[in-house]
Amino acid sequence: MTGANSLIRCDKVAKRFGGKRVLRDISLSVRAGEIFSLLGANGSGKTTLLRIVAGLERSDAGEVWLGPVPLSAARHVIRHYIGVVAHAPLLYDSLTAAENLRFFARMYDLNAPEDRINRLLRAFALWPRRDEPVRTFSRGMLQRLAIARSILHDPPVLIFDEPDSGLDGESLTILSGLLAEFRRGERAVMLSTHDRSLAATWSDRICELRDGRLHPITDSERSESWR
Repeated sequence: MTGANSLIRCDKVAKRFGGKRVLRDISLSVRAGEIFSLLGANGSGKTTLLRIVAGLERSDAGEVWLGPVPLSAARHVIRHYIGVVAHAPLLYDSLTAAENLRFFARMYDLNAPEDRINRLLRAFALWPRRDEPVRTFSRGMLQRLAIARSILHDPPVLIFDEPDSGLDGESLTILSGLLAEFRRGERAVMLSTHDRSLAATWSDRICELRDGRLHPITDSERSESWR
């Protein structure tokens, strides 16, 4: 599961909470232009693994590499290299959609970001509501804005924790199109989902996390019955 063009690589990552071993020697890689999906029951460790890869949580053992750089040596620049969508949208309720993106553009040190912000608001079908506070948004709209936030700085690595959660049909269609665009753009995408049919549709590779270990889904298992 390794390769010279891997943008994400985990080498024997382990994590324990109290007496429970959540992740056991996890090794994987995600190449440029590849979408890798994690399946697993609630509590299986999917979110923990994604948080470790995103630099939001430390592993007890092992190392994560982003491109040629170990994560342990890159924490001060990680926000420029990676885009993250977590369970919480990480948006400011009192700000409008446009104001939220402008705020994060400043965090990412983007120069003259207005064109980029406007393109994203249109691409995510949020332009008509751009000047409304996000506290008035539906779950699907919040998730779309969170994804727009995550790619605002054009990062090569994207980490999405259940990006399909709570999305309506329009939002799922937009997300599916964006994932295809990310693949063409040579980004590495690592995501989790409970929906096997979406994983089969979106992904180049799928693994299931059980008992702290990764179990690759074979081509025969990834049958038409999933779709």
